[in-house]
Amino acid sequence: MLRKLSGDPDCKNGTCPTLWGTEDTQNYVVQGYVITDPERLSQLDLPEGETAVMVPSAVLEEYFRAQC
Repeated sequence: MLRKLSGDPDCKNGTCPTLWGTEDTQNYVVQGYVITDPERLSQLDLPEGETAVMVPSAVLEEYFRAQC
């Protein structure tokens, strides 16, 4: 089961970029905007089965602030 750790504070519709924790607390799931720009994707050199998403910095900042 996933648990919400932080989300986009500017979110208006509830389905915005979010950082989730896994039940084993060993992994994170990042919900964000799919990167489709070919130039950016080529810089990442992603292997098959991986993808990349972009999240607002506020999502991660909120999480790290809560950890202090």
